[in-house]
Amino acid sequence: MSIETIATRPIDGQKPGTSGLRKQTAVFQGPHFLENFVQSIWAGIGGAAGKTLVLGGDGRYFNAEAAQVVLRMAAAEGVAKVIVGQNALLSTPAASHLIRKRGTDGGIILSASHNPGGPDGDFGVKFNTPNGGPAPESVTTAIFEATKTLTEYRILTAQDVDLGTPGTLALGDMKVEVVDPVADYALLMEQIFDFDALRALFAGGFRLRFDAMHAVTGPYAKAILEDRLGAPAGSVVNGTPLPDFGKGHPDPNPIWAKTLVDEMMSRDAPDFGAASDGDGDRNMIMGRGIYVTPSDSLAALAANASLIPAYAGGLKGVARSMPTSRALDRVAADMGLDCYETPTGWKFFGNLLDSGRITLCGEESAGTGSDHVREKDGLWAVLAWLNILAKRDMPVKALMEDHWARFGRNYYSRHDYEGVDATIANAIMDDLRTRLPDLPGQEVNGLTIEAADEFAYDDPVDGSRTEAQGLRIDLTGGARIVLRLSGTGTVGATIRVYLEKVDTQVLDRDAQDALADVVAAAESLTGLRVKTGRAAPDVIT
Repeated sequence: MSIETIATRPIDGQKPGTSGLRKQTAVFQGPHFLENFVQSIWAGIGGAAGKTLVLGGDGRYFNAEAAQVVLRMAAAEGVAKVIVGQNALLSTPAASHLIRKRGTDGGIILSASHNPGGPDGDFGVKFNTPNGGPAPESVTTAIFEATKTLTEYRILTAQDVDLGTPGTLALGDMKVEVVDPVADYALLMEQIFDFDALRALFAGGFRLRFDAMHAVTGPYAKAILEDRLGAPAGSVVNGTPLPDFGKGHPDPNPIWAKTLVDEMMSRDAPDFGAASDGDGDRNMIMGRGIYVTPSDSLAALAANASLIPAYAGGLKGVARSMPTSRALDRVAADMGLDCYETPTGWKFFGNLLDSGRITLCGEESAGTGSDHVREKDGLWAVLAWLNILAKRDMPVKALMEDHWARFGRNYYSRHDYEGVDATIANAIMDDLRTRLPDLPGQEVNGLTIEAADEFAYDDPVDGSRTEAQGLRIDLTGGARIVLRLSGTGTVGATIRVYLEKVDTQVLDRDAQDALADVVAAAESLTGLRVKTGRAAPDVIT
């Protein structure tokens, strides 16, 4: 074995987003692209020599090959030890837990989350810090700056490491510890939830359908839901991780998990339905005849958290991303809890969690979590719902109806315009941005604009300020329109329009019908459909 120093030069387009660097798989497979970025990670974290790191990914196409590159580069850099999931698999929440439990210096997660996989799909790499959470902006900025001046990278010349069998082996002077990717995470879940109550729930005939979408959560769900809790065999479907996610789109929403939605809306539907995404950090929750929006799910979890053993002593506080509906705010106000509003991106919850200000947090994009890790956690959310249902002994639909009767209902939807030409997308945002100061007091489609601004966040823990996080327009009666450009796609730009309206009287309307006047107001203000040439949004959730 020898260490090679490879001459290279900066490659454009290596600026990490809120969840690391995501590109089309073919881009990552290009000459030096992955290696340049990994070497820049070492530089951005102040060097990797002597450190212990965690490594794993969601099993998508190129995951196995990329893991071997990272290992050889870590060995060349003088890393002391890498703890890697068997077959290079680790869900994102499991990786976060492993970083925290083993006290490592951070970890590298190979995933593009909910983006499609396969040769024509997407790939991603991100660095998580020693607290288990995504790297803060100070670190991602340092990584990006390193990509702009890189002239060489170092890599060990060696055969691939056998990652198929748990145990410890050597790669040059570096130790590689291969671990069961599920074991530590499953133990953590048993410490949080009432597994006896969940076993009794399934023993009583409760029926579950969990769609793992051929992504990384399949082995976790089978081990916990079926093997440990006694859900009938076959309750977990699409449970084998595949490099192309079975040619599906591993995004747990009613569009891409339509088979599950159809089953849950059928006459003989199971009692509970759920799905998770590519790397296991997102979730979709359904009951017989009802889809629970991620915003409502977060609010319901907060309202019922005391039924879960780990949170029986009460919540320290709660937080949501700015575009997430304000249903959580209503629960927090009723329960006397602090409620924080942060930019999109899980890293912004990290300081609040580490400082003990909050216990639960979540985003409208199907991410919910707690202080048990520093990532959103799809299977945790499923177990939380099951624990609450076991204690309250009522169907999901009845629980949500009870919730709305107590707190009111925040009708909510997200309209996505995908693959928009970046120039057009930025022009739409810039046009509205310049008009924000003049909007308050104006009437649009029968609704009066009460406030309009561009969201900026002042972190209450470290005092940092994050600007340009989305355009907000508050309307009469608690209605709201939010626009922002998404940073998770790899082609063109995605414009997300978030629509919200509060009702404390009529609680059983279809969300799109209830929001029709807010949708019309958003179109009047932006001209999105005309300017993008779209007759309708590409995705409505």
